[in-house]
Amino acid sequence: MERMHLVAITSFIAGLIVVIVGAELIVRGGSRVGALLGVSPMVLGLTVVAIGTSTPELAVGLTAAAEGNGGLAVGNIAGTNIVNILLILGLSAWIMPLKVQLLSLKLDLPVMVGSALALLWMAWDGLLSRQEGAWMVAASVLYTIAMVRLSRRESLPIQQEFSREYSAKNILPRVATLQGTVSVLMLAAGIVVAVVGAELLVSGAVDIAKSLGVSDAVVGLTIVAIGTSAPELATTIMGTLKNERDIAIGNLIGSSTYNILFILGATCLASPAGVPVDASLLHIDLPLAALVALVCVPVFASDRLISRKEGACFVAAYAVYLGTLIFWRA
Repeated sequence: MERMHLVAITSFIAGLIVVIVGAELIVRGGSRVGALLGVSPMVLGLTVVAIGTSTPELAVGLTAAAEGNGGLAVGNIAGTNIVNILLILGLSAWIMPLKVQLLSLKLDLPVMVGSALALLWMAWDGLLSRQEGAWMVAASVLYTIAMVRLSRRESLPIQQEFSREYSAKNILPRVATLQGTVSVLMLAAGIVVAVVGAELLVSGAVDIAKSLGVSDAVVGLTIVAIGTSAPELATTIMGTLKNERDIAIGNLIGSSTYNILFILGATCLASPAGVPVDASLLHIDLPLAALVALVCVPVFASDRLISRKEGACFVAAYAVYLGTLIFWRA
């Protein structure tokens, strides 16, 4: 039995590492391909990076759905969004008060809240259908178009910050004759690596759930959600250390929206019978994820600043939530 536990844990950790490496390759390869095609640095940061950091959730969702573990797929999305806002965003604001940019208030925040509420409404019958998945993916396309258009009206300092981070000088390889081939191969390799890692991660997570006697949903809400949030956490921490957090926070909020609209939508599209939603997710975690998104409205709108006190409250709220999951629902 102990050997079985060790194999499951090893599979999970190995899968997590491989998925994160795959996400990094996708972000770098996608950014380079975008730069080669003449896409602006700001658009790259708002789209390719936000979607790229959500690659682990997509790989896990598709793999879990294909293996009939829908609870893990939905639990991962709900748990990841709660981690993104309460833990990662809260931690960043706790370290240093966080200014909220106009684009986040005008588009990102309303869409994130609307997506969380729409997900709760669609899941209320206990099943996310293929048709609902198609609606979500279509909404993600509209969101991306609106975001790109509004980003062009951002202030000059914000545009310069994106240019510093995602300019061709920073992301393109020095050997011009090989740059196209290298970029495409990096992107393709990232996708393959992420899929392989997801297979290992999901397999290990399911085995851990069975050995501990807990549901796939609880595992998805805890270790899988925290693990697949590693790219967002790394992006936010690096942005904080470099004092360029507009990019990090914009990607964090955008990633939370893409998790629902694109990631979960694609998961539903890949599942002919739809994705079932566990009762505990429906009555506890999805409403909580929607509540967390709603709480962001007054916090973000007040002086367009997230204070250190508010950040600390977010982190404390996540600690309480995690403790409840571990001790009461495990």
